[in-house]
Amino acid sequence: MTVFAALTRASIKANTRDAVTIFFTFAFPLVFLVIFGLIFRGQKVVETGNGYIDFIAPGLLSWGLANAASFGVSFTLMQWRRDDLLRLIRLTPARLSEVVLSRLVIAAIIGLAQCLLFIGVATIPLFGMHVSGRWPLALPMMLLGVTTFLGLGLIIGAVSNTPEAVSAIGNCVVIPMAFLSGSFIPVELMPEWLRTVSNAMPMRHLLDGLVYALAGAGEARDYGIACLVLAGFTIVFTGIGLRMFRWSNNV
Repeated sequence: MTVFAALTRASIKANTRDAVTIFFTFAFPLVFLVIFGLIFRGQKVVETGNGYIDFIAPGLLSWGLANAASFGVSFTLMQWRRDDLLRLIRLTPARLSEVVLSRLVIAAIIGLAQCLLFIGVATIPLFGMHVSGRWPLALPMMLLGVTTFLGLGLIIGAVSNTPEAVSAIGNCVVIPMAFLSGSFIPVELMPEWLRTVSNAMPMRHLLDGLVYALAGAGEARDYGIACLVLAGFTIVFTGIGLRMFRWSNNV
């Protein structure tokens, strides 16, 4: 078994044993989907003819993907570093890239499961989401979003030495971004200057891509721009995160 396969297998076992964390990773954003879905049940967007749920589900899904990817890697790396597991891993043939890629596999699996769960719940008759024929495009967008926020999680995990620090920093970054990116509040209701600010946030582009893929709204050009922007954020965040990476709290 390769080092990468061993790290991935160990990470999967560790994650599946933590049933409480797994439950709330999926349940927390799903609760918001149910609440907003019931509030806006049956209402439609006049401009496009889509139901509100067609936009609510991608918005909350983008927040859920960002939340799971960024917190998943930051909490894990902080815990491994505090327990000296990273220092032990460093003594093996494992490379830093293999450590990060093993976490990416976990994040991608969780992201795919979130997508399937969200779409499954949103499309039941109670909520009535209509998924467009472009839905396969949601998969590469999901993967790009996960890698982007995994890079952000590397940065958060590098500067945090306690679970409290990870939670504080992560929430201060992800929650305001969710509001300003349109995951909770449509960007059309925001002042013009806030719309400009939201364009500088990766979650806005993840949301735009998912709306195009799942709701069929927008243009192909918007989807292409979203892919390029997320790829750029991935390179920047991952580069910074790897640069800041610490094998031990004593470094």
